[in-house]
Order: sequence, then structure tokens, then C-alpha cells
Amino acid sequence: MENGKIVLEGVVEECLRGTEFSIRLDVKGKVKKVVGYISGKMRKNYIKVGPGDRVAVELTPYDLNRVRIIKRL
Repeated sequence: MENGKIVLEGVVEECLRGTEFSIRLDVKGKVKKVVGYISGKMRKNYIKVGPGDRVAVELTPYDLNRVRIIKRL
């Protein structure tokens, strides 16, 4: 956890416009849906993400509904 960022695991539900994705997170037994976008390093290295993929996401306490996808698991 660097600079107040929280790292969680989720599953990509569907692809949205551009490079955004609908992601399902399981937080303490509750299901939460958020919108996520691909980080710059994933875009630079052409790492593809599709529906059904498990991903690691990073969110800040300022906006809990938008996350950044940092890794495909």
C-alpha cells in the first residue's frame, strides 16, 4: 500500500468503450462493481485483458468507483 493506494483482486465482467472494463470485486464477502482502466505499463507492453480474466486493481480513497488495472493474474 503505497501513498494510500489499496490493491485488490477482481474479475473482468465486460469490455466497455475505449480501454475501460466493468470489474467485479469481492470485498469482505460483498460484491462491488467498478469501472477500471488499463495502466500505462500494461498499455505500453500490449498486455490484453478480456472478460473472465482475473486482475489486480489499484484504487485510491478519493474515488472508490474507478480503479486502475495494474496486473493480469
